[in-house]
Amino acid sequence: MKKNDTNKTLFLIIFSFIIGSIFTIFIIKWTPILNNGNNTVITKDGTHIYEKSSLAPSVEKIYNAVVLIKGYQDEEVSSTGTGFVYKVDDKYGYILTNSHVVANTNNIKVVMYNDEVVKAKFLGGDEYLDLAVLRIDKSKVSLVATLGKSEKMKLGDTVFTVGAPMGEEYTGSVTSGVLSGKDRMVSVNVSNGNNNDWVMRVLQIDASINPGNSGGPLLNANGEVIGICSMKLVDENIEGMGFAIPIEYAQNHIKSLENGKKIEWPYIGITMANVTDTASLYRQDIKIDKNIKEGVVVVKTANNSGAAKAGLKKGDVITKINGNKVKDYAYLRYELYQHQAGDTIEVTYIRNGRENKTKLLLGKSSNN
Repeated sequence: MKKNDTNKTLFLIIFSFIIGSIFTIFIIKWTPILNNGNNTVITKDGTHIYEKSSLAPSVEKIYNAVVLIKGYQDEEVSSTGTGFVYKVDDKYGYILTNSHVVANTNNIKVVMYNDEVVKAKFLGGDEYLDLAVLRIDKSKVSLVATLGKSEKMKLGDTVFTVGAPMGEEYTGSVTSGVLSGKDRMVSVNVSNGNNNDWVMRVLQIDASINPGNSGGPLLNANGEVIGICSMKLVDENIEGMGFAIPIEYAQNHIKSLENGKKIEWPYIGITMANVTDTASLYRQDIKIDKNIKEGVVVVKTANNSGAAKAGLKKGDVITKINGNKVKDYAYLRYELYQHQAGDTIEVTYIRNGRENKTKLLLGKSSNN
């Protein structure tokens, strides 16, 4: 090989190495290869730090849409919670939160991400859904949350929340964890009585939920809202378990709440008691077979109601609705509220030790 050819070959090798190195550095520094999914490059003090699985980009997608909610009784703060802006129209921004956050208040204010205090109008809410919709002036909104789908989530997927645990002092707190369970049936007390009277199908998470987080968004790793956190579903003796209402459940009813319509739940027309409520049954002179451990006892049927027309009588024990087990009246309500007034359901009940079935036409009532 001639000396000239050797020099040319050497030059080409060195030149290719230099160009390749420059190109590689350019790719690493300026392209989003390290910024896909949950990986990000964070600049700190002039250096680049590789932060694996950071949620920072996803938090930015929701942070300014989250608000602190302060409910007042006259001039006194009676409750605090969290909410988030889920949509805007030509005039207003709309905020979703829990019903129990704004219940029994006559004045509601929200604190925006920049600490601006804004008066909010209550549009509608429902205690059984534990959801409420508020409205603020559109000019106060800087970001609208993106809604996702909880049904697409898998167990173990990353989730996080943004809210105000323990009130205003810790507003804007971010906590994260994983989706621990789906379709959990959790009993809650709506009427403030001695027994749980409602069951909700919820998402279970291990992200911290504390007083003040109620009504805040539960988000997937992309920063999309998949649920609404509810402190009402958390027992004080439980640690590391939080619950959230699936976003799809809220979307099914949100139009009615925006329009201030009272949710009209289906009505069967009975006064009822749990099988386990022996004191109440004793007062009503109702005796139940000791082998029956679960179910709802018919104490009285309303005249011309679906129950009366279906042949249900005092002392009957309802054990199933459309084949789904009814453990107590919380579960009975849950099964009923999957239907609309005018629907026909199948009721399984026990009378005189024998199992029977009947068809029942659901009526309409704002309270069941």
